[in-house]
Amino acid sequence: MKIISFNVNGIRAILKKDLDRDFTLLDPDIFIIEESKFSETSHEEFPFNRFGYETFWTVSKERKGYSGVAILTRIPPLSVHYGLENGEYDEEGRIITLEFEDFYLVGCYVPNSGDGLKRLDYRMVFEEKMLHYLKGLDEKKPVIYTGDLNVAHEEIDLKNPKSNTMNPGFTKEEREKFSILLENGFTDTFRQLYPDKVQYSWWSYRFNARENNAGWRIDYFVVSNRFMDRVIDSSIHNEIYGSDHCPVELIIKD
Repeated sequence: MKIISFNVNGIRAILKKDLDRDFTLLDPDIFIIEESKFSETSHEEFPFNRFGYETFWTVSKERKGYSGVAILTRIPPLSVHYGLENGEYDEEGRIITLEFEDFYLVGCYVPNSGDGLKRLDYRMVFEEKMLHYLKGLDEKKPVIYTGDLNVAHEEIDLKNPKSNTMNPGFTKEEREKFSILLENGFTDTFRQLYPDKVQYSWWSYRFNARENNAGWRIDYFVVSNRFMDRVIDSSIHNEIYGSDHCPVELIIKD
C-alpha cells in the first residue's frame, strides 16, 4: 500500500500546474493534502477528485482561504472523524482521521508558530492535545500520523540550524514536543530508516532556496512503534514541484 502526503500550498493554484500528472505518476492508494486553502460554499465540492477514490475534506470556518486538509482514498474507511476529540480544532480545518481495519490514519496540518512566535503558546497546547488524541487512538489500533508537522526535529533536518534556532519550526519548544511524541510510542519512519540522510521537504520561496537546496524536513510519516514492521519504505519526492513543499511517501505491507 502506498500513502502520499503533500502540502500543496493552495489546491486551486496547484491544479494549474502539474498535480494531475504527478498524481498519476505517484499512483497512491491514499493521498493526503495539506494547506488546501479551500473555501467551501453550499454547492461546491472539493476541486480535486479522482475516479475510484473517496474524497474527504475540511475547510477553515474561521478564516477563508486558510489551512485545510483533504484525503483521497481507494480503500473505503470504516469511519471518518474531523478535528481532535469532540471536533476540537476543526474550526481551522486541520485534522482528518480515517479508521481502517487495522490502523488509524491521521492527516494533519500543524499550526505554524507564526512571525515573532506569536502563536507558539497556541501551538504548544495543540501539540499536547494532539499527543493525547494519538495515544487514545493507539490504545485501540496502530496509528499513522502524517502531514506538514511544521517542525524540523534535529539539526540534520534543516540546512542552517544555527541561524534558525529562534525561528518558527525550529524552536527548542517545538522540537521538544516532537521528541515527547517519539518517547510516547511513535517512530519517525524516514529518520528510522535513514538515520544519516540529508533530504528536505520544504523550501522558502526566497533567496532561491530550492535551487540551493536550503530546505527543511517538516513533512512526516510517524507511526506507532509496533507498526514499523509493516513499513517497507519512507521517502521524499524532491523531483516533484508545484508547491513550496514536495510530497512524502510511505509504503507499507498490505
